[in-house]
Amino acid sequence: MARALPLLVVLLALVILWYGAAVVMNAQWTLDQAARAGRSPGWWEIVVDTMGQRRPLLPPPHQVAQALWEGVAGQPVTSKRSLVYHALVTVEATAWGFLLGTLVGVGLAVGIVYSRLLDLTVMPWAVISQTIPIVALAPMIVVVSNRIGIGDMLGVENRLVSKTVIAAYLAFFPVLVGMVKGLRSPDAIQTDLMATYSATGWQSFWKLRLPASAPYFFASLKVAVAAALVGAIVGELPTGAVDGLGARMLVASQFGQPLLMWAALFAAAGVAGALILLVGAVERLAGRRMGVRA
Repeated sequence: MARALPLLVVLLALVILWYGAAVVMNAQWTLDQAARAGRSPGWWEIVVDTMGQRRPLLPPPHQVAQALWEGVAGQPVTSKRSLVYHALVTVEATAWGFLLGTLVGVGLAVGIVYSRLLDLTVMPWAVISQTIPIVALAPMIVVVSNRIGIGDMLGVENRLVSKTVIAAYLAFFPVLVGMVKGLRSPDAIQTDLMATYSATGWQSFWKLRLPASAPYFFASLKVAVAAALVGAIVGELPTGAVDGLGARMLVASQFGQPLLMWAALFAAAGVAGALILLVGAVERLAGRRMGVRA
């Protein structure tokens, strides 16, 4: 309880600030409606009205919670109105993008650590690639993937391919940086000891560098899986997708449904938290297999 108290205090402060901001931002609608009716509302009437508007500028927490509950538990999972359905669509692209980004990141990291040429050529370009806004790059990826027809070759939808590529684009960089740092973490004494035992390059990698990189690797995976989710959501916007949390947010924004948009936003945050917890569970399992004591 003592460890959770600071978190609860911060959460309570955020909720109070949120309610206050909702009153301030939604009050103008109440004042306009009262002016049209030729009356002057009191402060309590303004507060009450801002808590229950159908299309508020900033929905208060209880309205968002209600919309989220209705989207998660109030609809069948197979319904197009269910946030669970849309979350599963987004998670599919996230999972593929996360897997592809992890494989690319690990492969490049191994090459950079063992090749001076790759270190001087690939690493700078990997850093530069992350300076390109994904919102600007996503439509290009969609057009190119559709033009090439990668989805047709693989027997899947082109939308899934483009979302996977965008998710992988955001996911590979944290894995690359974390693995490079982790593989280089053994100090000279440890590498000299492996040389003393006449260990081969593969044995040094498998027995020393790879175990040493595990903490860095799993830390980077937690960042990568969240980045992959962001990439999948962003990838749903230019593809004309009608399914997925990103598509749900876009539709809600276009049709003036702020409650639905905020509910989808918090659903995405919940999915990100669940994915990070899943990576953490795998990390603990791998740690036990490697003999790490909690």
